[in-house]
Amino acid sequence: KPEPITKLVDGKLLEPYERLFILVPEAASGPIIENLGQRRAELINMAPSGSNLNLEYLIPARGLIGFRSQFLTDTKGEGVMHHLFDSYGLWKDGIGQHRQGSLVAFEDGDATAYGIHNVEDRGVLFVVPGEKIYTGMVIGIHHKDDDLDINVCKKKHLTNMRSSNADEAIRLVPPLRFSLEQAMEFIAEDELVEVTPQTIRMRKKVLDRTTRARLRKKP
Repeated sequence: KPEPITKLVDGKLLEPYERLFILVPEAASGPIIENLGQRRAELINMAPSGSNLNLEYLIPARGLIGFRSQFLTDTKGEGVMHHLFDSYGLWKDGIGQHRQGSLVAFEDGDATAYGIHNVEDRGVLFVVPGEKIYTGMVIGIHHKDDDLDINVCKKKHLTNMRSSNADEAIRLVPPLRFSLEQAMEFIAEDELVEVTPQTIRMRKKVLDRTTRARLRKKP
């Protein structure tokens, strides 16, 4: 997970702050202002410009991780933003801590429609049928705050042709796909982002779930 270069001055922990400038349609400003508040940004100035708003913020550099992609989504591509280094300021708690747990694969294989369908009620999935899965791979967002080990490679035991046709007719919720920046923002301290020319995946640092459970129990 990305970490800022901090300083310790007179016993106080300091982190880099960025000056953030935003031009956003006034109708889309609500979600942007709310999002920046959650990222511990401080509003310095707000000024109308026709149907747009000019916003100026002072924000910890950590708070900008993953913000650009969310900003483009919230403004439907109509917002403009840029930022530059401002200064070092006091460390702010609570950034990047408001996330749910992960859905983690505990079996190697290919994801199946049957396996995905069986766990869709547990959270939001990142994978599609046929996708290569390995033990310890983060394959979704849990609806709860803790991690959950699941098996999306499970195959349905077919007993007749009707069962086969029913399996083919399974309708799945489209998967959530992350950009590299979004993945870096999402991962927890015990997770990594894995990047190849074809894919962006997330995984646990410790792949084996038995070992992870044992480490969690250590004081």
